[in-house]
Amino acid sequence: MAQHFLLSAKARTLSVVAVARMTDDEARATFRALRWASTDGEPVCPRCGCVAVYEYQTRRIFKCQGCGHQFSITSGTIFASRKLPVRDILLAIALFVNAAKGISALQLGRDLDVQYKTAFVLSHKIREAMALEHHDAILSGEVEVDGAYFGGYVRPENRKEDRKDRRLKENQTGKRRVVVVMRQRGGRTLPFVFKSEDQSVPTIRERVASGTTIYADEAPSWDDLHAAYDTRRINHSVAFMDEGVCTNQAESYFSRLRRAEWGQHHHISGRYLYAYAGEMAWREDHRRVTNGEQFHAVIAASMAHPVSRVWKGYWQRGVS
Repeated sequence: MAQHFLLSAKARTLSVVAVARMTDDEARATFRALRWASTDGEPVCPRCGCVAVYEYQTRRIFKCQGCGHQFSITSGTIFASRKLPVRDILLAIALFVNAAKGISALQLGRDLDVQYKTAFVLSHKIREAMALEHHDAILSGEVEVDGAYFGGYVRPENRKEDRKDRRLKENQTGKRRVVVVMRQRGGRTLPFVFKSEDQSVPTIRERVASGTTIYADEAPSWDDLHAAYDTRRINHSVAFMDEGVCTNQAESYFSRLRRAEWGQHHHISGRYLYAYAGEMAWREDHRRVTNGEQFHAVIAASMAHPVSRVWKGYWQRGVS
């Protein structure tokens, strides 16, 4: 029997031990090679684009000879104004991509020996960089659409006679959110967060090209899709697949997201559900890629991403 790719030696091209043993110069060389790949790692001024740049030997920063701008290896990226050494950031990314179902901020903080707050923001910066890959993506061909509800847990009463039907809207907290996923067969996965499935229809029309065949279940939320697409439905109370009509790949994505919630994070706030949904979409799309390639892809995405307007100074703004 053929061995699964993830169990083979070909899938393991990254060693966390090797990253941890990197010197600071080696870590900086990795960052430089991925940030300035077009110039073979030679720094380029982020302000004027000049390549006439020299490096201070004592402060480990660069200065542009054209405009006089001083910048570091992470200036203008999502890791701008960093306090951690470059090697620790690389180690955080290595630990992050190696966790198939995600890694909690508590565990990452323990592994890096940093505060929970530091690990929390660092994790979300990595997730934001991952999401850049799916920015403005348009799906076509065959696309599966499905939704799953998260959050809004209502603790049942102790005595049976006091318990209420928590499935009813009047007995819910109002914090429940639905993740609607559009997954192209053989292509990308695009998740979005809404209060209800029917609110996602306009977004589906924006992100799925006309002429696409859409597969969905029998939920009435998807009835409006028939007017814009060749929509084929599957009744899950009868079968999970009928002559190729199914939402199995979308369900596979939700399986990964559920296990990340239950096994790693235990609770995902509706405020940040979009970030975790995007992370799991990235992991699904790169599940057949070696961990070394994933590692370099996340670093490259982080170097291409501008300063985060959400996570820069997050705790200093008094956010709870």
